[in-house]
Amino acid sequence: MGVTEVAKRALVGRKLRSEQLGETLLPKRIALPVFASDALSSVAYAPDEIFLTLSIGGLSAYAFNWKIGIAVTLVLITVVASYRQNVHAYPSGGGDYEVATVNLGPTAGLTVGSALLVDYVLTVAVSISSGVQNAASALPWLEGHEATAASALVVLLMAINLRGTKESGSAFAIPTYLFMVAILMMGLWGYARYLFGDLPTVPSAQFDIAPEGQFEQGLTGVAMVFLLARAFSSGCAALTGVEAISNGVPAFKKPKSKNAATTLLLLGTLAITMLMSIIVLADLMKLRYVENPAEQLLRPNGMPVGDSYSQDTVIGQLAKTLYSDFTPLFYFTIACTGIILVLAANTAFNGFPVLGSILARDGFLPRQLDTRGDRLTFSNGIIVLALAAIVLIQAFDAEVTKLIQLYIVGVFVSFNLSQLGMIKHWNRHLRTETDPAARSRMKRSRIVNAIGLGMTATVLVIVLLTKFLAGAWIAIVAMVLVFLLMRGIGRHYDRVSDELAIDDTDVTLPSRVHAIVLVSKLHKPTMRALAYARVSRPNSLEALTVEFDPAETAALMKQWEELAIPIPLKVVNSPYRELLRPVIRYVKELRKQGPRDIITVYIPEYVVGRWWEQLLHNQTALRLKGRLLFMPGVMVTSVPYQLSSAGRAKKKLAKPRPAPGDVRRGFRDR
Repeated sequence: MGVTEVAKRALVGRKLRSEQLGETLLPKRIALPVFASDALSSVAYAPDEIFLTLSIGGLSAYAFNWKIGIAVTLVLITVVASYRQNVHAYPSGGGDYEVATVNLGPTAGLTVGSALLVDYVLTVAVSISSGVQNAASALPWLEGHEATAASALVVLLMAINLRGTKESGSAFAIPTYLFMVAILMMGLWGYARYLFGDLPTVPSAQFDIAPEGQFEQGLTGVAMVFLLARAFSSGCAALTGVEAISNGVPAFKKPKSKNAATTLLLLGTLAITMLMSIIVLADLMKLRYVENPAEQLLRPNGMPVGDSYSQDTVIGQLAKTLYSDFTPLFYFTIACTGIILVLAANTAFNGFPVLGSILARDGFLPRQLDTRGDRLTFSNGIIVLALAAIVLIQAFDAEVTKLIQLYIVGVFVSFNLSQLGMIKHWNRHLRTETDPAARSRMKRSRIVNAIGLGMTATVLVIVLLTKFLAGAWIAIVAMVLVFLLMRGIGRHYDRVSDELAIDDTDVTLPSRVHAIVLVSKLHKPTMRALAYARVSRPNSLEALTVEFDPAETAALMKQWEELAIPIPLKVVNSPYRELLRPVIRYVKELRKQGPRDIITVYIPEYVVGRWWEQLLHNQTALRLKGRLLFMPGVMVTSVPYQLSSAGRAKKKLAKPRPAPGDVRRGFRDR
């Protein structure tokens, strides 16, 4: 086993057979952290975004924070209920893409596919960046190095996911559950202290907030509506990741649809409970959270706090205040939050490769994305996602405030088309269904999807209106480019399929086969090529050499006659010492003489054992093949001749090695 193979096995683990795919399926307790970590982690930054946006309107705007939380909760309940319909109706794993394609057509399906692919990349970038920024609250040395740390974490996640879904899920299950415990425990402790009248206020409660210019006279008119809509759209980041379960139904243990629907219900319940507990607790503790604390936060005397003030995240402020007498719990909460924000990216690492494989299978992405690796994962998709996320993190310097503006547009595009597709799905089935109980169930499901469509469409409009100029246009442009790329790939595969389809001309034999053996000098490779060409029994056979030096050509012809080679040697002149052009011209002339003939060109090649030796040989043969392969009716055959270095490499490869399991069974090299 070579060094490269040893390193690969150490990174991803031992190979798995195709029939072991069933062993990688997930029970609900593992599926929840695998597919729901993104949605659960959003409670760590969705409250931040709500408070951040409301701070533009000054302190009086904070009166709406819990109301916006309730509005986000209602949308989340509706979306979870809608997706429970999806996983039962379309359990194959296509999710929103399959729903849209089947019910609304390929264009709608590609729209959903492009939106989700972009959103998955953004999920990784936002989650990792947010996790690093939270970690910087407790680790000051991270400040200024967030992008580098985030990129390193993406690479680590990629390596873990290359080992397999079940392995990554098992590794991430405990941190995800610890995050749930940390947030729920913080909420319970805070509400208990509130009931006993012992709830403290956070240190930032002493500050006032300076509103932006249009809100200096208070929250009135259109500006207030726009601000609340923008805060609502930012809070809807809590809905990202809900669709991942519908894309990952095949990864669940049987019964797949039932287990996926149950996991969705658990996800919705936990996300709502955690989100509202943070928002309400922050309101009770009079928390302030602004984008530019140095200027927006005002001391009681009306002066800004200045650059010396360090602002923690919402969870950081709550935990630091509630656990002021027991700092280990503060660090536990911060650590769990940072870890879950990093692990939230794992949802994308499970959703992106599966969706990519489905799109590749349908011919809209390169076929390589539909290939499972050694560990039965779609490893190419995992690597592509990691590289795209790193590019995004570096481009935006891991700043969540910038990245979040690009976020959630894609997921709400897919939400809308999915709900519309499900409505058409129920309408189609209602036309043929006669059982009253089944019809009643379908009508209820259609109502759920209709409500879901209404809500998600409203959110999408709000997101586009409030975030378009703030950065959402970048995500939209990316979706359009991915859409056009997939359409182009689809047209290419369709064109290739049409060209490769068998027709009447393919069942008829060519008129003649004319063989040409290219000769530069007489040696063993040339003799092997001549022998192979003769054994293939073409209708006509000749050798071809290009004349650079008349003396060398004369010597070659004399040697040819002395060896009595029974094949005519054709000499073409090259006054400008070119090799490719005379050969190509000669082959073209033969093609004109017999358009239905097949011409086979035999090229002798050296086989070497060392990479640097390849640079010293076969360059002319490579250029010739590159030109001849584009000529219709011309076949190119390489005739290899192994040099001694290739023989040594062959012996090295042929050395007996223990097969997997040999040591266990007692077979050892002796």
